[in-house]
Amino acid sequence: MNTLLLALIRALRSHDWLRFLGFAYILSSLGNGLTQVIVFGQLLNWQASPAILTIVYMLSMLPSFLGSILGEALCKKVSPLRILIFTELLGLLALVFPLYGLLHHNVPALLAVQCAEALFSGMSYPALALLFKRGLAHDELPAATAMETIIFASQVLLGTGLGVLLFDLISPLNLLAIDAVSFVASTALLLTSASVFQAMELQPEKAVPDTHKLFWRCLSPLQKRSVMLLPALAAVGSPAMALLPALAQEIRPEESAGLALPLLFARSLGQLCGPLMLDAGKLQRYSANNWLLLLCLGIHIGNYFLIPLSAGLPYAGLVMIFSAHMGSNIVFALGTFGVLKNFAETQVAKASALTWRGQVLTAAISTGITSVIAQKLGAFTALYSISLFSLVGVGVLLWLNRTPRTN
Repeated sequence: MNTLLLALIRALRSHDWLRFLGFAYILSSLGNGLTQVIVFGQLLNWQASPAILTIVYMLSMLPSFLGSILGEALCKKVSPLRILIFTELLGLLALVFPLYGLLHHNVPALLAVQCAEALFSGMSYPALALLFKRGLAHDELPAATAMETIIFASQVLLGTGLGVLLFDLISPLNLLAIDAVSFVASTALLLTSASVFQAMELQPEKAVPDTHKLFWRCLSPLQKRSVMLLPALAAVGSPAMALLPALAQEIRPEESAGLALPLLFARSLGQLCGPLMLDAGKLQRYSANNWLLLLCLGIHIGNYFLIPLSAGLPYAGLVMIFSAHMGSNIVFALGTFGVLKNFAETQVAKASALTWRGQVLTAAISTGITSVIAQKLGAFTALYSISLFSLVGVGVLLWLNRTPRTN
């Protein structure tokens, strides 16, 4: 079977710039994961209040809304690789905030780096989509989906994992130094990728102007579905992801800290493995299949619903989390592929930015409502009510924007 993993391997063999880009963003994900560990680890060591921890979570998400607007505007004037290099340099400079926070016991400085990193992530997302659209042939777009999947999963698998292992062994300042080195190396690799890209004349000197206005009412049903898939995934999946630490606490209160990290790793492995096993030649057909999409989302929340039954089984919970996120990230892969496949080069940056903003807003609203219900009725009640309501809503939206099945 022609899986996404094989499609990515073929593309990496064909494009030097893609190899440098992939390695750069794996290192960048490593740095972002280390930053998360430094911030949360120090706040926990300083016994920060739950309100502060909630603010940290929101700041790691909401500023990316503004970042996507800025990134979309820059894509009209600047080449996407320059935008990616710019955001990596800004990420390196933003490490001044945690450095100041660690040296002066300053909580707002730690919050500031979360805000900055989220802003830069939002800026890079439309630029990355535009770069894939320009640099890859039409039949190579599944490789871009596989690359985004690996980047998405690397932050926890590499950055958070390494950070947690080293946090009690070396000082936070040394962790921050490793973080800075990862950003420097990522920037150097992106500069190399840019030079190779230009030498092969894959990228024009000037960005292509956005001559096509992108309004919702002008989109085809297929384009609307492509834009809606990631916000739909956020609506169904965000409550479960936000409640993962609380679920671990309710399953095994005495071992919640030790259980949370394995659950996070199981989640990221599922996010990585699910999409990479898809048949690259059938992505368009999969994305048009409402039943498949709802089945994947149903598998996601269904496994979370079964977690209470795993209290006495040491590995059952890990298997359930792994299976849940295999299903959810199949939807993620189909959503990212749909945007690249169904929008022209002049529209893809705007479409991806629109998708990103929809995902951020949906996740913020869904998570906020879930948190309120969880405080009053418990984590599992919140999970059941919000996830089921969201799944029904997503099913209605997909049915209203259904398309003929593609062979």
